[in-house]
Amino acid sequence: MCGRFTYLFTWREIHDHLQGFIDVPQVAADDPAAACPPRYNIAPTQPILAVRVTPKGNAPALFRWGLVPVWVKDPREFPLLINARIESAASKPAFRGSVRHMRCLIPASGFYEWQKQPDGSRQPFYITLKDGAPMIFAGLWSTWMGPEGEEIDTAAILTQAATGELTEIHDRTPAVLRPEQYEMWLDASAGTAASAEMALAVIEPLADLGVVKVPVARRVGSVKNDDAGLIEPVSADEPAPSGAQDPAVRSPKKRKKAGGQGELF
Repeated sequence: MCGRFTYLFTWREIHDHLQGFIDVPQVAADDPAAACPPRYNIAPTQPILAVRVTPKGNAPALFRWGLVPVWVKDPREFPLLINARIESAASKPAFRGSVRHMRCLIPASGFYEWQKQPDGSRQPFYITLKDGAPMIFAGLWSTWMGPEGEEIDTAAILTQAATGELTEIHDRTPAVLRPEQYEMWLDASAGTAASAEMALAVIEPLADLGVVKVPVARRVGSVKNDDAGLIEPVSADEPAPSGAQDPAVRSPKKRKKAGGQGELF
């Protein structure tokens, strides 16, 4: 599972990282898709940056984190799909169309995962690439159109089974692409089941890319906290503050009412 991540690079840094592998424009500094401030605790339903193919080429855009398929009538009554399992995304009705036709790159600096402790509590870890490069998640997107003509671009992050040292923390990790895989992942021009399966097959275990994992403060469990202190290493035996909770424990299946941070519906 990937339920929280960070975005600490500037758009210019992300642009320069991608530019050697795909064509992507250097948009104006005040463009909403590029003027993203540093974020230390991005949570579901909040806006996230992603790069997708458009009629004018590859371009950045803002998406709501939580994919809503085009056939959904009322997003308020639909589960919050922040992740898609790489093993089944190509066959699931909610993701099948996006895997074939609407794939995107979701840049991040790192992500958080919670490790279950012997006493039942959960210790968050912050995980980044060892070389300090951006993590480019393999993403899926969709555009939901409402009855009044409104349009909302939404996205989900692919996940895969954890391997190596990451299995000590959780059994799932985000699917992170190598630079040479960016173009293949974005290119959904064939739009076939075979081409979708081929794109999924190139993704390697995250542990093979080289990662760093450090225990961090449990207050990252609250979306109210979004500051640099969240990624500072702490002792893994730090006592859990009252009310602290792993986002994975409380992931709701239905959202009965609006009001969550970054809520777009």
